Amino acid sequence: MTTIRLWDLPTRLFHWLLVLAAVGAVISIKSGAIDWHERFGLAVVGLLSFRIIWGFTGSTYARFASFVRGPGAIIDYVRGRWQGVGHNPLGALSVLALIGLFGFQAASGLFANDEIAFNGPLTPLVSSAWSDTLSSWHRLTEWFLYGLVILHVAAVVLYSKVKKDNLLKPMITGKKPVEKGLAEDARGGGAVAFVISLVLAGIVVVGASGSFVSPPPAPEPAPQNLGW
Repeated sequence: MTTIRLWDLPTRLFHWLLVLAAVGAVISIKSGAIDWHERFGLAVVGLLSFRIIWGFTGSTYARFASFVRGPGAIIDYVRGRWQGVGHNPLGALSVLALIGLFGFQAASGLFANDEIAFNGPLTPLVSSAWSDTLSSWHRLTEWFLYGLVILHVAAVVLYSKVKKDNLLKPMITGKKPVEKGLAEDARGGGAVAFVISLVLAGIVVVGASGSFVSPPPAPEPAPQNLGW
């Protein structure tokens, strides 16, 4: 056996910061702290934006090209013919599903309202009817996310207990023991790629926060009756 560098630091930070942001979003909405819920939602937008960009600019095993495969790879994995490190073909589907659902949840929240006083930062861009529709989808998707996260955690536990493959430790240390010759250290994803990805994600967050949305025009004053 030998130990390789598997997950780079930005990938690991994304993973755990997304966990914190998601937990914060749930706690804040259940406790009625709607302003904090919006902040955590924007954090999720920024994290997902970074991860998508990092999927093209990051190190070897963080790139989508290294783990997103077609049906043939999934069949090989199910039949026990797949060999590799990082996300396996089924794990890749889980990653894409999590990014997709978290992304939809965060994006729909930007246009949502609570039917009382809160409106998402991009609500002025859609009609009232669309805002109500996206609000209902936002609440519904929450339950799908709970189910997918439970499946994700269950898979990690299953791999650790049954297959004796600890998936959690490499996401903390970045390193993983593998058979010699099976894989090499992750390469790429240097400082320049990190800064570019971070800047682009920051631009997305600024846009999502409504900074570029023109405020609605002030209502015209009511006509005054001067008694003439």
